Amino acid sequence: MNKVELDGRIGREPQIRETKNGNQVASFTIATNETFQTAAGWQENTTWHRIVMWNDVLETVKENLKVGERLHIQGRLSNRSYEDKNGERKYITEVVATSAKIFQGAVES
Repeated sequence: MNKVELDGRIGREPQIRETKNGNQVASFTIATNETFQTAAGWQENTTWHRIVMWNDVLETVKENLKVGERLHIQGRLSNRSYEDKNGERKYITEVVATSAKIFQGAVES
């Protein structure tokens, strides 16, 4: 099973574009935080995730996709590669969203 569920905040302005086939796609990052205790005290770790949203999923949250907004995403991991402008092969892991919801109000701890 390939399933991902994330609660985080949008960290980069979403780039929304239309493909040659007329599909809408958005790409952006969200940050998730994990708090844990060590011998030195409480620590917080932030992880950044690349998110891709297509068509119907994008339409449900499109108007509220702004930096800082809290977002709940369900989706799947996707790996892909591409060649950069220097001809170097780059590899990316992304979360392809299958559902999304903007949270209103304060972040829960």
